[in-house]
Amino acid sequence: MAAYMKFVAPFLGVRSTPRRRALALAWEVLVPPSSDELGDACVLLTRQREREYHYAAYDLIARYLVRTDEYFLAEYVEGLLATTPWWDTVDGLGSAAVSPLCWRYDATDLVRAWSASPNLWLNRAAIQHQRGWKHNTDIDFVLALCDAHSAQREFFVAKAIGWALRDLSRLDPSAVRRFLLDHPDLSPVAVREARRGLER
Repeated sequence: MAAYMKFVAPFLGVRSTPRRRALALAWEVLVPPSSDELGDACVLLTRQREREYHYAAYDLIARYLVRTDEYFLAEYVEGLLATTPWWDTVDGLGSAAVSPLCWRYDATDLVRAWSASPNLWLNRAAIQHQRGWKHNTDIDFVLALCDAHSAQREFFVAKAIGWALRDLSRLDPSAVRRFLLDHPDLSPVAVREARRGLER
């Protein structure tokens, strides 16, 4: 597991299904936390070296998402995204916290700040912040985020652009085709993912 994640962190070696089963049992006795208590618990979990604790942090957010307030993204999730970051935790936090909380609250300014950050993982989170929104996706905004990073050759940012374009191809394939035409130097990684969406 550590080798697959390029040794970004050590692992206990607990697979996803038994880990989540054990966490669910442990959390059954918890009193529902406040937003700050939830955030503080996640920060403490990500201070542990082993990766499964980091996974537990975003699983905990997913369990108690309803307890989060409008400040949770800026006060906690941003720091969690930058804590021993790799695609596994960044995408896990994206699904558990970034996408649903950006949907619930107006996080446009925060997303723009993440996009402008020198931190590539915040860039990735910004580009992917509307994943799963389907027909509620703000297509123009997502394309603007992709455009802002279109010259990047960093694999994980290019992959995020490709996934965003692939998702958008289900909603507005013409807009994706125009984007590809307007960005002839776009990373092949992004282009490949976009074309997979268009070819469906």
